[in-house]
Formats: sequence, structure tokens, C-alpha cells
Amino acid sequence: MKKTIYIIIGCISIVLGVIGIFVPGLPTTPFLLLSSWLFYNSSKKLHNALHRSKWLGPYLRRFQERKGVGWKTKAVSIVCMWTMISISAFGFFENWHVRLLLLGLGVIGTCSVLFIVPNAKRR
Repeated sequence: MKKTIYIIIGCISIVLGVIGIFVPGLPTTPFLLLSSWLFYNSSKKLHNALHRSKWLGPYLRRFQERKGVGWKTKAVSIVCMWTMISISAFGFFENWHVRLLLLGLGVIGTCSVLFIVPNAKRR
């Protein structure tokens, strides 16, 4: 049962990661890393297929080889994230509670990128 749930969540995570390639503000690599971890713990076949994938494999290999994300990538991610948060909070919502919630989530996301996602080692 646990393996099935991991596979389902892993597939959903891959879909979100692929969407993130095209939608600014939605990250790609974290979703693919989550999928990789879920597949590693549930299906070695899916894990290996993901890492060998022509389109998604390079995201994972780049992260593995450098053991993290570069500062430039982090900066671009944060700028894209805050652009989308600002557009959402001030362009679509008039309720201040929703705006504060979005801004709070943006702060949490920024802190996660800055302090939890490891920095890539220089080559």
C-alpha cells in the first residue's frame, strides 16, 4: 500500500515538475527530486527510468553532480516566485486575508530556497 501511494504521489510530482518547466514561479527540480526520492523508496525501475529520462534526467543529474543549487538559480527562482505571488496577491485578490496568506507563504518559500535547499559546490 505504501509503495502504491509513493508511486502515485511521485507521478503527480513529475507532472507538477514538467508544468514548472513552462510556468514561471512553479519550481521544476524540487518536484523531480521528490519524485526521485519517492520512486527510490517504492520502485527502483521508475527511479532509474526517471534518472535516465532524456528530458528530466539532466535536472536531477545536475543537482546530484553539484550537490545543490547555484546562487544564480536560487535568485532567478526567488524573483519568479515573488513575481507570481505579487501578480496573484494584488492582481486577483481583493481580500487582505488572502493577500497576507500568499505573502506569508512567499516568505516561507523564500526562506526554504535560501536556507534549506543546499548550495552547489564550485567546480
